[in-house]
Amino acid sequence: MERCAARRAPEEERRVRANAREYNEKFQYASNCIKTSKYNIVTFLPVNLFEQFQEVANTYFLFLLILQLIPQISSLSWFTTIVPLVLVLTITAVKDATDDYFRHKSDNQVNNRQSQVLISGVLRQEQWMNVRVGDIIKLENNQFVAADLLLLSSSEPHGLCYIETAELDGETNMKVRQAIPVTSELGDTNKLARFDGEVICEPPNNKLDKFGGTLYWKENKYPLNNQNMLLRGCVLRNTEWCFGLVIFAGPDTKLMQNSGRTKFKRTSIDRLMNTLVLWIFGFLVCMGVILAIGNAIWEHEVGVCFQIYLPWDEGVHSAFFSGFLSFWSYIIILNTVVPISLYVSVEVIRLGHSYFINWDKKMYCAKRRTPAEARTTTLNEELGQVEYIFSDKTGTLTQNIMVFSKCSVNGHSYGDLQDVLGHKAELGERPEPVDFSFNPLADPRFQFWDPSLLEAVKLGDPHVHEFFRLLSLCHTVMSEEKSEGELYYKAQSPDEGALVTAARNFGFVFRSRTPKTITVHELGRAITYELLAILDFNNIRKRMSVIVRSPEGKIRLYCKGADTILLERLHPINQDLTNVTTDHLNEYAGEGLRTLVLAYKDLEESYYEDWSERLHRAGGAPEAREDRLARLYDEVEHDMMLLGATAIEDKLQQGVPETIAILTLANIKIWVLTGDKQETAVNIGYSCKMLTDDMTEVFVVTGHTVLEVREELRKAREKMMDASRSMGNGFSYQEKLSSSKLTSVLEAIAGEYALVINGHSLAHALEADMEVEFLETACACKAVICCRVTPLQKAQVVELVKKYKKAVTLAIGDGANDVSMIKTAHIGVGISGQEGIQAVLASDYSFSQFKFLQRLLLVHGRWSYLRMCKFLCYFFYKNFAFTMVHFWFGFFCGFSAQTVYDQYFITLYNIVYTSLPVLAMGVFDQDVPEQRSMEYPKLYEPGQLNLLFNKREFFICIAQGIYTSVLMFFIPYGVFADATRDDGAQLADYQSFAVTVATSLVIVVSVQIGLDTGFWTAINHFFIWGSLAAYFAILFAMHSDGLFQMFPNQFRFVGNAQNTLAQPTVWLTIALTTVVCIMPVVAFRFLKLDLKPELSDTVRYTQLVRKKQKTQHRCMRRVGRVGSRRSGYAFSHQEGFGELIMSGKNMRLSSLALSSFAARPSAGWIETLRKKKGSDGSTAGSPSGAADKTLKV
Repeated sequence: MERCAARRAPEEERRVRANAREYNEKFQYASNCIKTSKYNIVTFLPVNLFEQFQEVANTYFLFLLILQLIPQISSLSWFTTIVPLVLVLTITAVKDATDDYFRHKSDNQVNNRQSQVLISGVLRQEQWMNVRVGDIIKLENNQFVAADLLLLSSSEPHGLCYIETAELDGETNMKVRQAIPVTSELGDTNKLARFDGEVICEPPNNKLDKFGGTLYWKENKYPLNNQNMLLRGCVLRNTEWCFGLVIFAGPDTKLMQNSGRTKFKRTSIDRLMNTLVLWIFGFLVCMGVILAIGNAIWEHEVGVCFQIYLPWDEGVHSAFFSGFLSFWSYIIILNTVVPISLYVSVEVIRLGHSYFINWDKKMYCAKRRTPAEARTTTLNEELGQVEYIFSDKTGTLTQNIMVFSKCSVNGHSYGDLQDVLGHKAELGERPEPVDFSFNPLADPRFQFWDPSLLEAVKLGDPHVHEFFRLLSLCHTVMSEEKSEGELYYKAQSPDEGALVTAARNFGFVFRSRTPKTITVHELGRAITYELLAILDFNNIRKRMSVIVRSPEGKIRLYCKGADTILLERLHPINQDLTNVTTDHLNEYAGEGLRTLVLAYKDLEESYYEDWSERLHRAGGAPEAREDRLARLYDEVEHDMMLLGATAIEDKLQQGVPETIAILTLANIKIWVLTGDKQETAVNIGYSCKMLTDDMTEVFVVTGHTVLEVREELRKAREKMMDASRSMGNGFSYQEKLSSSKLTSVLEAIAGEYALVINGHSLAHALEADMEVEFLETACACKAVICCRVTPLQKAQVVELVKKYKKAVTLAIGDGANDVSMIKTAHIGVGISGQEGIQAVLASDYSFSQFKFLQRLLLVHGRWSYLRMCKFLCYFFYKNFAFTMVHFWFGFFCGFSAQTVYDQYFITLYNIVYTSLPVLAMGVFDQDVPEQRSMEYPKLYEPGQLNLLFNKREFFICIAQGIYTSVLMFFIPYGVFADATRDDGAQLADYQSFAVTVATSLVIVVSVQIGLDTGFWTAINHFFIWGSLAAYFAILFAMHSDGLFQMFPNQFRFVGNAQNTLAQPTVWLTIALTTVVCIMPVVAFRFLKLDLKPELSDTVRYTQLVRKKQKTQHRCMRRVGRVGSRRSGYAFSHQEGFGELIMSGKNMRLSSLALSSFAARPSAGWIETLRKKKGSDGSTAGSPSGAADKTLKV
């Protein structure tokens, strides 16, 4: 296990020899053991204590404890500090140990997984952590890949294997990997045991999509690339077995290189409290110095006259030394300005808030039986201060389930239900789905709601038939039939699987394929088409085509692709149909559906023969092969006939658009960081309403070089500035604005913008000399989408915002590829989805659906922040009011470090008399109910702006505390100077004065917390009035005969409390002190509420008014959508499958069960919420749309 954490010098290259452990061990490569935990049994105590004493307060209390152990200066017992300090350290240590135990448990679970390792020609079961670099291991279907492997051979023809990379990039579609030909024949263990090839390759790095190396074997060299590698975290699919050579293991694997380190997370309030504790300590020292100087002067001028009665303590020989000792005594007495009970109370309150999250039934997912879970207790109030959310896409915003939703065929749109009047049916009026029982090969999970499309198929509409014929032929799907009629489709992308499944249900069933044929059952009749060519898909072409020969000998090209590409390649005769289809595409895109356009073209035999010959020559060309093929593809894909368009819904998780809209209204900026393609990510951006057609512009950054990216970012900023200037905002753009000036100007721009940037461009944008430019541009945009990003890039983007914006960040994801992002952000949220639990294990909070984020932040986060701020303000107030009385008393007791209160009151004040009421407020208080928190997202902004507890609020609290302490001391002091008892005796004795001041203090702070409490519960009442009752009960008990008889040396003042509180003068003094302390606070709050109410005050008033009015029910209805033309194209496909199919390399006689695609009914969502927030209060990255709206009007 020691090797898990071993540090090694960085490598320049890696050399790995197969089946040679001794040779490989001399390089000291890491083993396959991983370690994400922070402690072990030996290091836990020292490391944890070191971390805890980084808290300034803990160090402060340790220092006080040392002082209290010195008898010459200690005026309070040492146990009053050591007991709470040990308690705080123990509670925190237990919590940290528990968190780390679960990390150890997770590590052990992974490290102890079993793998088959080839050792001495025999396959042996070994734990993952015992796998070494250079080992050959065997993987079987549905197993996780144990380390980064060079694929040697597999059960598939030509050494192919299929993998799922959800843990790496979040994509659940299949990807293909292939062994190099020379090793693909090493299928049995005997041959593999004799394999002694040596790989020289790049050192460990975090680039998921790149690998470079060379295999040296039998005096030959074979180049290696990423297509030959199986990375740790992938899952083997649809492949019976494969063998691989371990190249990188454990922490050197690309998955672990992309996972950030576990970081010690602390809230901004924690950091502020550290600063405040230092300030308070400085204030404490100043008070100590003043009182020490006073003591030295008093002893020199006055005390020297009373040496007979008040001799100096032993060892004190001068007034100066007496003042020095007095300084330390006062430091101990006045230390209660920051009592250690503050930190105990903070932890208790945070624990209570965590339980509220765990117990929230509205964040419980009944379908998965998954409750929300607060996996940490230290970050709750920071949930109320989030400004930036970084979200994964696949599995977080979407379910990654593709559903064939609508289509347009020959100018007729299908998929919208219509009532008897011919209007679109409203939501909730959906009848039974279409009955596909006529088709024995139909997928029972597929559902469609418009029966007219099936009627068109049955009536023999030639356009509809050709439409579905295209879908059944133009694809790279593989089919498997385990038993008669039981078809399984294995698609490279889920959307392609959805299209083929739709054709299957409407009677055009793709049945099987060979390298040269495709067999389709058309309405029950088997037809075999000759497959002449596959014109493969790639990101530049944005389309794919097949050329087939029908049984009648007719040659036809079928093509599907992006509307922006295909519509310009149509024959001019299609113009009218194109216009109608474009309208349908606009409608589909507006609903967030992923669209493809379908077209065909008949080819003459002679032309095809000539074109095919040229294609064959281009395919064998040694140079510029890709360019030649692209030109030939482009030549044949012209003058096509339009068939129609498809619309697929990438099903969003329930409530995603509403959640994003509400969070945007709360001035939270949402950035999507995804490993998916640009088109797919942008389409989802429109679906979830992050991107809208009303936006001024969507900037797309796709540059491949530093200069290109810099230029694109500069142009985006210029456009934003020009638009703002043209709208009359008074900005005059200058080329050389300073960074801070540019940022402030960009923050104020009018209009709404979005930024889309690709992974390769982002790599340049994150470089040190360009990161500020990128951040300025991105923060001026309402929405930011980063596509094709690696896990490490996700973390780098989060770190960039943390570094420059000083804002609270939250990252949310569901896969292992999101772990580094989750660890880097201030708050990490894991979604317990379909991609394993690694994100949950690394997270601070977890739940099952993205929509719960709205409640986590706007309700629990806001309340936690509000409660913690009110708690801290009150706590500092009551302790300054309590402690500063000693300071004023020092001027009247010869600066002798004499306390006003007795020792028991000092000990019990923060533990019994005032602890429970403030805890109740900190745990239960609310300013508005949860429904209003969701209804008025603007209520969230005070937390983002840190308005409720900051340095200003802190000084106001301590000023109020000092004001209270002045009145608390001088009013009783002035009264007692001349007051007498009922019997005429002098009232002014030390104990009576102490009881009066203490009673006034407890009553005043109890009334104050009553004023501060905004939400009264039975617990609040019980704790406040119970604490007052407890004070009087303990006070009378300590001055009782019984305690005096048991402890005569401790409780000497028998009956003092009873005698003092029996005097009317004392109660009048207490009442006067209470009124004078509280009335200014009441008056100030009344005037503030009347003259300058906060939003929460307005909401509470509105709530009172609503109770008196009859509730108005509004019926929401769909609003017709008008917007600019945009493409809804998105197709998560990968280049290379067409060539693979035509070569026949992936064909085999027997296969495993193939993936089937669940097609579920399309669920609509409410399109419109409240319109976006106005210009007031908006911050960087969320420019107001007010000016934009005015312009459009």
